[in-house]
Amino acid sequence: MKAPLSWIREFVDVKASAEEIGALMGLRGLPLESLETHGDDVVMDFEVTANRPDCMSVIGIAREIATAYKLPLAAGGTKVPPLQPNGNVPITIEEPELCCRYVGAVADVTIGPSPKWMQDRLAMCGVRPISNIVDITNYVMLELGQPMHAFDLAKMRQGKIVVRRAKAGESMTTLDGKKRTLSGDMLVIADAECAEDIGGVMGGASSEISSATKRVAFEAAYFAPSQIRSTSKKLGLKTEASSRFERGADRTAPPRAMARALQLLEQIGAGSFTGDATDNYPTPYQPRTTHLDRARIRGLLGMDVPDESVTRILSSLDFDPEMTSTGWIVTAPPWRVDMHRQVDLIEEVGRHHGFEHLPATFPGVEQAPPPSDPRIARDRRARTALLGIGFSEAISFAFIASKAAEPFLDGQGPVAIANPLSELFTTMRPSLLSGVIDAVSHNRRHGRPDVRLFEIGTRFSPDGETRGAGFAWTGLATPDHWSGARRAVDFYDVKGVVDQLAAEYQVTPSFSETKKSYLVEGRTAAIVVNGKTIGVFGQLAPAIAAARDLPATDEIYAGEIDLDALSAAAPAETLRAAALPKYPSVVRDVSILVADTLSAETVRGTIRSAAPETLIQIREFDRYQGKGIPDGKVSVSFRLTFQSPDRTLTDDEVQAAMQRIMDALTDNLQAVQR
Repeated sequence: MKAPLSWIREFVDVKASAEEIGALMGLRGLPLESLETHGDDVVMDFEVTANRPDCMSVIGIAREIATAYKLPLAAGGTKVPPLQPNGNVPITIEEPELCCRYVGAVADVTIGPSPKWMQDRLAMCGVRPISNIVDITNYVMLELGQPMHAFDLAKMRQGKIVVRRAKAGESMTTLDGKKRTLSGDMLVIADAECAEDIGGVMGGASSEISSATKRVAFEAAYFAPSQIRSTSKKLGLKTEASSRFERGADRTAPPRAMARALQLLEQIGAGSFTGDATDNYPTPYQPRTTHLDRARIRGLLGMDVPDESVTRILSSLDFDPEMTSTGWIVTAPPWRVDMHRQVDLIEEVGRHHGFEHLPATFPGVEQAPPPSDPRIARDRRARTALLGIGFSEAISFAFIASKAAEPFLDGQGPVAIANPLSELFTTMRPSLLSGVIDAVSHNRRHGRPDVRLFEIGTRFSPDGETRGAGFAWTGLATPDHWSGARRAVDFYDVKGVVDQLAAEYQVTPSFSETKKSYLVEGRTAAIVVNGKTIGVFGQLAPAIAAARDLPATDEIYAGEIDLDALSAAAPAETLRAAALPKYPSVVRDVSILVADTLSAETVRGTIRSAAPETLIQIREFDRYQGKGIPDGKVSVSFRLTFQSPDRTLTDDEVQAAMQRIMDALTDNLQAVQR
């Protein structure tokens, strides 16, 4: 909100410079964004938060400055006799829930330029001067925060003003020259036949003030914030008026604004009030009262505020505090739409007493803090494991485009956002891979050939939210170095990532063949723990890669694992001390011929089922197909390690175990020992 210092000083006799005022108001919750010098004047641009529409006016800012400097707030040029409506302006409100007050007044006018002082103030506030009548409405809006509008009364059919919803398919040309089609949920100000104004947003061109205008109808009204916000967004039309109404206006302000506009009309010689005015007020404002507990102030702020300071601050802000034995009964002014609870009043007291006066000590802790969310420690373990493997963490938006979500829906419907920011953020992500793959594409476009990225975050489905870890890897499997040959990442490297991540939780996963539309068939595996699929990994489908502008020559491996399920499968005691083995291990190698359609997991499972508890490790170390191997067969070699914690194993025990294993492989898998 821009406000010239000279205009502010009409309401509060503050002697401080603009820089000094800005510094103090920054401590009082109204920070200064910039200062602009205009001749002998200085324009102060304050940053006003969305919950403070009262500060979208010069008088609102002056009230804050007066309170901060302990000065009285003067009436300034707004000291005018109250409006005396006679009800002769025909105003009908068909939607009192959307417009609970509408004030109209008629004046005879002579159109011309406004005086230089008014034009200068409007220009300093970023408003273009147009004509004396239009400038009056803008001047009042900036001064009091109440938007106004003026109709050429001769262009209003039958001189009627009707506040109603737009008719289906109704259209009108607004003051910016654009024809706009209205919908039935929009509020319009109409004459006897047509819409002449989009209520609270922008007026219509058909009733615009022109050089031929002789009689005008001034409008000052209150519109429901949600209605203005919805209409402004649907039409893509943001105005000074809509930005004030959608934050919440003062429903007692329209008659004051009208009286001020009529005063300015005669002051600058632009016309005279005919005496005809109507204040249609179907839902009168009911003041809100809140009890402010003296002890609660100290409990919340952590410092004592004298009673006289509390009373002074609230009174200076135009609250009505009535002291009681325990505190105050406070009536909030109608323009303070942000006052709902006792803590809101305490914030006002704290702001103007000075948060800089808060004692620099921590309050005593009377109870133990609640335990941390267990997901924090769980995610930290996954993050530590992936960083240790050489991955870098990526962070992407949870909102993605619906087209980007489609490949990862896995047969479920998308979780759509009711009011998206844009077409790029219409859907809650069903998978982390969408964002991770986009990050890989970004890195590849910027010349990084070897990319390893992961993200830990929330996925969304119609069934609810789950926490997961997604990762992607492309380029070299190992750092490029003179001591070894270059090798690109492959399926088994990514499988190792899953193994390492699961090992962090002391979980041993198994893997089975599966199909996913976004992964290459035959190079995709499901991650299974205790019979439940908790993730998937494999080579990214070329179509998905191409859609994200990844080079066609890149092989990209990606995977995703459900951290909720992985953590649930982890043993309750994850830290356990065990003595080092006292007795030696025995190693046996076995090579077998099996059908090449069998998975290694199936062979390992058969070996485990037949082996005694002394088998502590199974590791594949060779796989061969080619000369000497029958068609449809593959030679696989395993290294089996046996060890007992309480004795040295004998050759006979190990040989007996090996025989049971070979019998199971032969009977169940038709394996042939080589």
